[in-house]
Amino acid sequence: MATSCNCAEHPRRRPLQATALSRESPVLITLKNVVLRRSAKVLLDKVNLTINPGEKVGLVGRNGAGKSTLFALFNGGLHEDAGDFYLPSQWRMGQVAQNMPETEESATDFVLGGDVVLMELRQKLTEAEASEDGMAIAHAYTDLADAGEHDAVPRAQALIQGLGFKTSELDKPVNSFSGGWRMRLQLARALMCPSDLLLLDEPTNHLDLDALVWLEAWLKRYAGTMIVISHDREFLDAVTNVTVHIAAQQLTRYGSNYSGFETLRAQQLELQSSSFAKQQDKIAHLQKFIDRFKAKASKAKQAQSRVKALERMEKIAPVLADADFTFEFKEPANLPNPMLAITDGEFGYTVEGETKTIVRGVNKSVLAGQRIGILGANGQGKSTLVKTIAGDVPQLSGTITQGKGLSIGYFAQQELDVLHPQDNPLEHMTRLARDVGPQAREQELRNFLGTFNFAGDMVKQAVGTMSGGEKARLVLAMMVWQRPNLLLLDEPTNHLDLATREALSMALNEFEGTVMLVSHDRALLRAVCDEFWMVGRGVVSPFDGDLDDYQRYLLDESKRLREEARVEAASAPVSIAAQVHPAGGTGSSSSQRKQDAQQRQQQAGLAKPLKKELEQADKRMAQLQADKAALEARMAGALAPAELADTGRRLKAANDELQTLEERWLALSGQIEAIETGA
Repeated sequence: MATSCNCAEHPRRRPLQATALSRESPVLITLKNVVLRRSAKVLLDKVNLTINPGEKVGLVGRNGAGKSTLFALFNGGLHEDAGDFYLPSQWRMGQVAQNMPETEESATDFVLGGDVVLMELRQKLTEAEASEDGMAIAHAYTDLADAGEHDAVPRAQALIQGLGFKTSELDKPVNSFSGGWRMRLQLARALMCPSDLLLLDEPTNHLDLDALVWLEAWLKRYAGTMIVISHDREFLDAVTNVTVHIAAQQLTRYGSNYSGFETLRAQQLELQSSSFAKQQDKIAHLQKFIDRFKAKASKAKQAQSRVKALERMEKIAPVLADADFTFEFKEPANLPNPMLAITDGEFGYTVEGETKTIVRGVNKSVLAGQRIGILGANGQGKSTLVKTIAGDVPQLSGTITQGKGLSIGYFAQQELDVLHPQDNPLEHMTRLARDVGPQAREQELRNFLGTFNFAGDMVKQAVGTMSGGEKARLVLAMMVWQRPNLLLLDEPTNHLDLATREALSMALNEFEGTVMLVSHDRALLRAVCDEFWMVGRGVVSPFDGDLDDYQRYLLDESKRLREEARVEAASAPVSIAAQVHPAGGTGSSSSQRKQDAQQRQQQAGLAKPLKKELEQADKRMAQLQADKAALEARMAGALAPAELADTGRRLKAANDELQTLEERWLALSGQIEAIETGA
């Protein structure tokens, strides 16, 4: 199994010293007549597969089909039960460790540790310096330069910030972050690893849309071979060019991304007459809705985006019809219009008596039949808005007026945690029918649960033993039973596989009531929403564009924030005296100006010798940098052993002096700043 550092040679292959690929052996991943079992169950039976260097592979299939088992074969956690599996021995492998990191290391140091090659070379340098071995020191510096030591910290911090962390959080300890953010750090640590093969299992689970857009851009530039399991179809379309489908104990390779795979599979299924009748019923049902929506769709970009999403569903209808799970929301008993109205709303939360306002001045109406997607960067208040409308948290001020007969179905991000782990699905439904309604007999509840794939003994299985996807299906079942007319959905797809996401998309499209949706699943947003609200900078406003426009906005916003941070860091501190008594400002007296001038003269006198020393340090550091570059260039050439050792010693001396000067430079800068600010 790969180490917790996320970056390792494949544990079942003899590592080679050189990283260049061998000319004698094939540089492919190959499976020939491979059999894989979990206990007595055969998951893959005599399968064959070839993955070429540089290919980006999406691994798809229903839950339980064998995706994770095949991943375990790739990372060395599992051996083939029969057949032959080959992975190039010299390939370095990167993958996301699944354990929750528990460490007081800073976020930067933790991510930097993902580059195990760099960490090993740093250790070698430390050992060489301790033994004063000039030859070993020289080699260590050369190897570190080749491994990217000079920009390792900026690279690590770029990964951390790309995944949504703030500049102020770069040096915070890993243990100070919540579980979801720590898993983001695990992902950054895996991306930090120089690898030939990158294995990603649901990498988008803990990401919001802005981090997801950044990750896609990063993976598109990744030069190695990548295999990814994901239930996000747009993510797969963006980062993969090959799809491997697992079904009926077999692997089928398609030379396209996920959308191309869907189209080809739809064509195959149309040729299979055995499911033709079932497909036609479902296709006719879907076609009826598509025709109805397209007839009334506006010319707005969001509505047209939704038309295109539905046309895709129309195109791959046989694939949707072949799914083993579909459901629908019951027709609402009534449709109040407006559903609700928000007047001068101020939303936020109170922790330990301290109130924090997230958004203010909200004046919005939600009408019957609206399909609203709620957009915004992480921490801007999307979930707070939904929780307040749902009544989970009180509004800080303003009013929310509900329409007569409003019935809310609320799916919260933490909804799965609200389920009772010791109870089974039937007990959950019995309690819901008794306390909320409508009431029903046990057999009716069993039949209803069966439509959500809780059949037979599963209705008596403790919820605590179920997968995240099964728990999410139970929450959906409980929501459908209540017959809501307003659906508030906060990241409903986090634990759902692709087939269940498609089922949810179809059900939401046919729902007669109103939908408000927060999601990082762009395919769901495109298929369901025909207008968007933007939550950001303390307000809720309409977003006049589609998701492609929103992705461009996110990239521009990220660029703007980076530029602001650079400007802020580069700006010189303003003296306290200047802040309190601006020159020429209101209330500035002649005596005060004279006093300020005297203070500035005194400060200049104190700072002058320090500034002179700082200038000399700058010049010497520049000279040492030039000497260091020349020595490193010399070491890259062919030198006799004695010359190499001498060059290594001189390089070490230059580095030592440079480090001492850098520390003095920082101390001088701090002293000068303290004098000029009056601190």
